[in-house]
Amino acid sequence: MTYCVGLCLKDGLVFLSDTRTNAGVDQIGTFRKMTLFQKDKDRFFALMSAGNLAITQSVKEILLQGQLIHGKNLWTAKNSYEAAVIVGDAIKQVHERDHEALEKAGLDFNCNMIFGGQVKGEKPRLFNIYSAGNFIESTPETCYFQIGESKYGKPILDRVLNFDTPLNLATKCALISMDSTLKSNISVGLPLDMLVYEKDSLKATKLVTLDDANPYFAMIHRLWGEKLREAFNSIAEPSWSGANKSTAISMPAKKMGVVPVNKPIAGKVVAKKRTTTAVKTKKKPASKTRSK
Repeated sequence: MTYCVGLCLKDGLVFLSDTRTNAGVDQIGTFRKMTLFQKDKDRFFALMSAGNLAITQSVKEILLQGQLIHGKNLWTAKNSYEAAVIVGDAIKQVHERDHEALEKAGLDFNCNMIFGGQVKGEKPRLFNIYSAGNFIESTPETCYFQIGESKYGKPILDRVLNFDTPLNLATKCALISMDSTLKSNISVGLPLDMLVYEKDSLKATKLVTLDDANPYFAMIHRLWGEKLREAFNSIAEPSWSGANKSTAISMPAKKMGVVPVNKPIAGKVVAKKRTTTAVKTKKKPASKTRSK
């Protein structure tokens, strides 16, 4: 399994991925899931992948080789949308080649990708590309995508992140999201690849690989746990007596009453029926005494 998160914000893009692959408890490996594409002063793209490693590597190889799909590749696409179509077409090409063999082996065609970047003259854009090769684009209202083991890292993104979040704050938010996932799921693991792309730079100005020796990530890991415990302990416990109105938990709900507790009806005793089975015994005939 894996966890990748991509953010599309007013000032640029943030990409973060782990590097663990898991094919069973005794088959754990480290593979990079982030791939970068750059054409000087013209375009910059980042791709993150989750799913079957053989499938995602095949898709990336098609893109890296610059293979023409319908006469175009990532280096010649007119805009980011057209580039996302090319990534989707590469997925379809691998599906066409491999899906029958996968079905015979009892395997699903599992491939999800986060793709984003900027072509000169347009804004940064971010796409979530599915196994079928179709995709959706982020919006200011929904400014991030996750693939892989996403549930543990989602709450912090929903509470903190919005389109106007500065890149440095978004970087911290993405790392906390990843740390929460690492804490709760062993199928996601270090090292991490992180890219912070600044709008209109058209190059990877802030690119880093983080492991447990990285001082900033180590600080995030330590402080986030401590601050969560502090916040938890600072919240008042529930008041069942209702003495403190702000923490009263036994106040009646507006839409529904309390859950009814069923008890036996007073004075009524339910009698159990007794069934008796009559056993008929056969009378033996009286023995006759012979007189000699």
